[in-house]
Amino acid sequence: MTDHIRIETNNRLVTVAFSRPDKKNAITQDMYQAMADAVNAYAADEENRALMIKGDGDYFTSGNDLRDFATAPADHDIPPVVQFLHAIKDCPKPLIAAVNGPAIGVGLTLTLHCDLVFASSNATFSAPFVKLGLVPEAASSLLLPEVIGTAAANDVFMTGRTLTAQEALAMGLVSRVIDESEFADAAAAIARSVAESAPNAMKHTKALVRDKNSAITERMASEGRIFSDQLKSSEFSESIAAMSEKRAAVYA
Repeated sequence: MTDHIRIETNNRLVTVAFSRPDKKNAITQDMYQAMADAVNAYAADEENRALMIKGDGDYFTSGNDLRDFATAPADHDIPPVVQFLHAIKDCPKPLIAAVNGPAIGVGLTLTLHCDLVFASSNATFSAPFVKLGLVPEAASSLLLPEVIGTAAANDVFMTGRTLTAQEALAMGLVSRVIDESEFADAAAAIARSVAESAPNAMKHTKALVRDKNSAITERMASEGRIFSDQLKSSEFSESIAAMSEKRAAVYA
């Protein structure tokens, strides 16, 4: 278990918060396990009717804790990150992302599995996988082009560029942009309204909109195999070394 995931339940709304602000909410395997367990418990629970993911502090999340990933023992039949990705993919009930500050890597890609994505006016989005010698995950290589178009998705993936909240809104990546000063209260209020809606109608609506699960499952598996190989590659090793030494990476 981990203290870096904060879970609260109030009026049928579950809030799951990245709570590692001193590390920019970088996600460890223990954090993934806690989130997977929380989402699966919510999916099986008839009482709670909406789940909101947010970040404590100035970041939504800076993405995976790469050092944790590089040193994590291979003692899981299904790694926690895979458990989490399948939990959000398969969840039949509303998932909401409340993005405050930077959403980097999986911080962006997890939102593609959320039904509503609210962005603070100070939010940014980026997926700099290639800059780390890695590849997209969470079926984002399938889902992001569907949402924003192939050309725009290539711009995000291949250049690692950062999108502002307004750019993300214009592309259709987020549902609404809310002023930073009002964001926490406004996002929570909308999430509560979702939790108060007719639960069966909400489930059916979600299922109708997201009727492509098999393709997403296959893409996650393909990405996962390549991602795992890249974690063992000289490109990833060079990326980590460059980060540690505060220099530009040089790839052979």
